[in-house]
Amino acid sequence: MLLLFGSLIVFLIIGVPIAYALGLSSLAYFLFLNPDLIVVMPQRIFSGMNNYALISLPLFILMGQVMNSSGITARLIDMSMVMLGRLRGGLGLVNISASMIFGGISGSSTSDTASIGAVMIPEMKRRGYSARFAAGITVASSTMGMIIPPSVPVILYAVVAQESVGRLFLGGLLPGLMIGLLQLVIMFTIAHRRQYPREEKVVHSGPRLSRFAGSLVILAMPVAVVGSVVFGIATATESAAIGVAFALFIGLRMGGKSWLKTLPESLRVAVSMSARIMMIIAFSQLFVWILVLEGVPQQIATLVTGLDLGPVAVLLLISLIVLMLGTFIDVSPAILLLTPTLLPAAQAAGVSGVQFGIVLISGLAIGACTPPVGNCLNVGATISRLGIGQIFAGAAPFLLANLMTLIAISIFPALVLWIPTWWMG
Repeated sequence: MLLLFGSLIVFLIIGVPIAYALGLSSLAYFLFLNPDLIVVMPQRIFSGMNNYALISLPLFILMGQVMNSSGITARLIDMSMVMLGRLRGGLGLVNISASMIFGGISGSSTSDTASIGAVMIPEMKRRGYSARFAAGITVASSTMGMIIPPSVPVILYAVVAQESVGRLFLGGLLPGLMIGLLQLVIMFTIAHRRQYPREEKVVHSGPRLSRFAGSLVILAMPVAVVGSVVFGIATATESAAIGVAFALFIGLRMGGKSWLKTLPESLRVAVSMSARIMMIIAFSQLFVWILVLEGVPQQIATLVTGLDLGPVAVLLLISLIVLMLGTFIDVSPAILLLTPTLLPAAQAAGVSGVQFGIVLISGLAIGACTPPVGNCLNVGATISRLGIGQIFAGAAPFLLANLMTLIAISIFPALVLWIPTWWMG
């Protein structure tokens, strides 16, 4: 294990991409410790990707890209402006509420940061908000995209943990809404303390109100995708295909024929992102297979069981581990590495796989906004032209909502399990 993890850390420090760092550290293990098993490497790499459920990942990514290019961001901001624009700090409240809705559509926090941030950060700066605050609230509010269904990280966890996608979608609903509502409260409090402006130019009537009303069709998309899984109408893969079809319909409806010119670029980006994720999956599954071969998950489970900790203490301990590792490891590889390592320990303590998954993803969502690796921070830095340290300082008050929710769902399982149990039995 010293060779395996030591080489992985070295490769990451010198800048090797995470997928290849996992592959090279696995190769080092085989070359120096188990050369006879090196012949299984190609087989394990292929089997790591040979899963029907993984087809949903590129489809959900394509769905998000198509929605991004269809002008949906402006529609969501209009919708949020109608509801919250007149309140003090209206643009900040609109930023959070738009992210809450967009997160349920794109399933990706980085897409949320890029789309909402490109519009809201310049506008908030123009209206007197500091650049640090505008970028910080955009990055922090984008974390809901990982938790509110449908969610790409949730799909990935479901594949690795062999858990029900429908239960996980429903389990993430309440925690995601809790984060959004707490962030709105924090924004409202800060706005009154700093006397941020109200937005008087809200939508009242006429064409803009019609545009707002027409944009309500957007909300039907996540309902159709999640509902098709929850009601047993479609599998996760089939629901992703439904989502892509719905996104194409909305793109044509809102963007017209001119929008079709952007479709090839959406396909290119979706293919590129999917390929990167699949490479990580392939090599991480090889790495995890070595961990299982060495009995690491079982040893951790035995250690935790020997400590005689209750489920709450185990989840709080796991949350601390996730928060620390999430600052250095991106979301997808972290899910692939931590799930088979920590899930057996959590289950040995009596924790549900659904609750563990939502706790894991909620903790990693905070890591996505934490230096030095946080992807959302890096996207926000590109848009705002600020350093990631400045953006993190602006995001910190709002990340308290994430941290409070993480602690709450670790202590109270019903916050995650009540809706899935009530709906699906």
